[in-house]
Amino acid sequence: MRPDLRGPTYAARPMYAPITSCYTKYPAAQHGALNKMIHSMTAFARESAATKQGILTVEMRSVNHRYLDSSFKLPDALRTLEPRLREKTGNVLTRGKVDCMIRLQSHPAQLDKLEIDSGRLRALVAATRIIAAQLENPTPINPLDVLQFPGIYSAPEESEEQLQAETLSLFDQALASMQQNRQREGSRLATLVRDRLTQVEAAVIITREILPALMQHQRDRITTRIADLGADIDQGRLEQELVYLAQRADVDEELDRLDAHIGEVSRTLKKGGPCGRRLDFLMQELNREANTLSSKSQASTTTQSAVELKVLIEQMREQIQNIE
Repeated sequence: MRPDLRGPTYAARPMYAPITSCYTKYPAAQHGALNKMIHSMTAFARESAATKQGILTVEMRSVNHRYLDSSFKLPDALRTLEPRLREKTGNVLTRGKVDCMIRLQSHPAQLDKLEIDSGRLRALVAATRIIAAQLENPTPINPLDVLQFPGIYSAPEESEEQLQAETLSLFDQALASMQQNRQREGSRLATLVRDRLTQVEAAVIITREILPALMQHQRDRITTRIADLGADIDQGRLEQELVYLAQRADVDEELDRLDAHIGEVSRTLKKGGPCGRRLDFLMQELNREANTLSSKSQASTTTQSAVELKVLIEQMREQIQNIE
């Protein structure tokens, strides 16, 4: 057997031992129970509900990202919920850049529930008059600015606790809706990847079938050309050179590795769950083998096959970038 041209490090590494051990640990009948859905990292969800304080809206969107990155835009009354919202997001999602915006559109009737602290208001007005007496041409007091002073008005205490509880419930609904959208999109992405993977497998099978004929054609072409020259050639040396050329053009190991990577991609898709990073790594390995196959090509047929493989692998890689 000829030496591996990519060096001992590449040849010596294990071939997917973790996945193999996982599937050999459980009986074949239980494999279906282990499978999880493929999820996309791109999704959107929006939920609204009427509360006593107004219309509450939770809007969530996520895009692909190397890890889970959550950001929240919350009203002042709900800022204390951010750690709990972040924890809820992390319990459901593992990857993606998630932006969550929560809005509270106050109901006009809510203004009637504001309670003005008359004593504090009188004290504030008296203080402003003392200050105004010391100034030249003081600016008139804006009532809205007075309302922003701490303690001038207050809302019923129970309303804030109720609003937070309603916000958490509505957030759970939005998060579940977004996860469902990610699951539906992930199923479509997995289908696209499987279709391309089937084409890659077919291309590898065709290349393997025509390889012996191509090798024989190359040998016949060289011997015919030497015979046409009419030169006296050492047959032993000629056979050595032909064997050397055959070894350089031999792509059996590359095809074997392509088969192994194809099988691993198929098993990873079947297992499901957060597998985007593993699939991305496998695309790099498939592309590496396709490049080696192209560099060793001695005929237009194998060159075309290698180009087709790289196109299909790139199409899969683009879809996998969005898989969680």
